[in-house]
Amino acid sequence: MGVPVVRIRVLVVDDHRIFAESLATALAAEPDVDVAAAGSGPAALRCLERAAAEGRGYDVMLVDAELGILAAARGRRAPVPVPRGGQDGPVDGISLVAGVRSGRPSVRTVVLAEKDDPLRAALALQAGASGWVAKDCSLQRLLTVVRGVLRDETHLPPALLTGVLRELTAARKHRTESEELVESLTPREREVLRCMVAGLGRKAVAERLYLSPHTVRTHMQNVLGKLGVHSTLAAVALARRAGVGPVDLEPTRVLAGDVVERSGQLA
Repeated sequence: MGVPVVRIRVLVVDDHRIFAESLATALAAEPDVDVAAAGSGPAALRCLERAAAEGRGYDVMLVDAELGILAAARGRRAPVPVPRGGQDGPVDGISLVAGVRSGRPSVRTVVLAEKDDPLRAALALQAGASGWVAKDCSLQRLLTVVRGVLRDETHLPPALLTGVLRELTAARKHRTESEELVESLTPREREVLRCMVAGLGRKAVAERLYLSPHTVRTHMQNVLGKLGVHSTLAAVALARRAGVGPVDLEPTRVLAGDVVERSGQLA
């Protein structure tokens, strides 16, 4: 009797149909690879959830670095982070990586990019990606990376290494400075900041924290002043750098996405 082949389950996530179909077809030709394709971030989340429920979770997810940008260009809303419970609009690639890393840490993710971009590569690694690969690389190179990340290796093109290290060092410095500013806030002000990160307006924050709108306005002004910023968007960006997450909101429902299992085509 022969030794059973250990199969690798791969999920390709890309909203460029021709590329996704071609890559899925090429990977499916490998004797030890099972592949599925998802045409959007929400579709990928649904696919991962369904596979896990059936006891056949994915090992590696290949994500387009510009996922969601194509949909936005077609007049749909801009890419957004992945919230708890999924999302029914475009989801950008790096946010999808972060969401999957948080919810399904056993799934390794590799970002596929059309061009070298040290900043986005650094963001991908910070989000939990195990690799960054050029879309024009050979199939054998991609398979080497897929098998490598399953051994807990991190793969980056050599030409990107210096730039990525520089970006990670700068991000660490900015994070430290941002953390110090956030630590200057009172517990109540931090709670208000988390509401701001969640995108809640003054009235919604007041209802959630059982405060008057006037009191919330005062807290928000204090938060901006202590953080040294002049807008809510700037405060949210600084909070994100410091690792401050949003308050828990009611989960949004997950809508069906374009998923076709074990084939090289997107519906």
